[in-house]
Amino acid sequence: MNRCVAILGGTGEARELAAELAGHRATRVISTLAGRVERPRMPTGEVRVGGFGGPLGLADWLAAEKVTAVVDATHPFAERISASAAKAARYAGIPLVLLRRPGWTPGPGDDWHWADSLAEAASMLPGLGRRVFLTTGRQGLAAFARSGRWFLIRCVDPPGLPLPARKELILSRGPYTVDGERELMTTHDIDLLVTKDSGGDQTAAKLTVARELRIPVIMVRRPTPPDVPIVATVDEALSWLGSAGG
Repeated sequence: MNRCVAILGGTGEARELAAELAGHRATRVISTLAGRVERPRMPTGEVRVGGFGGPLGLADWLAAEKVTAVVDATHPFAERISASAAKAARYAGIPLVLLRRPGWTPGPGDDWHWADSLAEAASMLPGLGRRVFLTTGRQGLAAFARSGRWFLIRCVDPPGLPLPARKELILSRGPYTVDGERELMTTHDIDLLVTKDSGGDQTAAKLTVARELRIPVIMVRRPTPPDVPIVATVDEALSWLGSAGG
């Protein structure tokens, strides 16, 4: 084979890219998953599950597998993984590109309030709502544990403690529909949505419903990405691999 591409995955874009590359006979594709999700959606081709022990461990693995290019297609909020990958690629002398879907943008009728962290989002709850739909994932929920508000918490896997005292927990995985999100939010009398700027279509329906129902949204900003080339689509990642990516 002429090249070996490592895809740091866990997103729909990572799976789409792996499927596209799997049909290239001259390319070996290895997808890596952090192993934090109990039942991940597996990509096409070779898959490695688990951590690397930091940038040096990842750099050693890249060298051992003779990887020629790295595509970081992790979640927009996987800040530590992306930073580690950028360092590892530099250590190993291997080109890396960040595949990052565009974030969401507010439109007419939206009432968005931006926060730089989950802690800041929690501090913004007073005055905005009393029954909160919390869709920020299972990590970091401790920021809301001392709030006296009622929470509808939705995440893929069971979260750890501490959690808010007044809550209902839903374990669910997208994609979600507008009709389904409308029923969920009206049934639970939701008057505030707290979410992260993950972008993409799979979980955007809640934002449409919030607009329809005139529900305010606290939107947590994405962390600053590492200083590496960035592409927004799978097609752009394929073009990068065909040129700078080897």
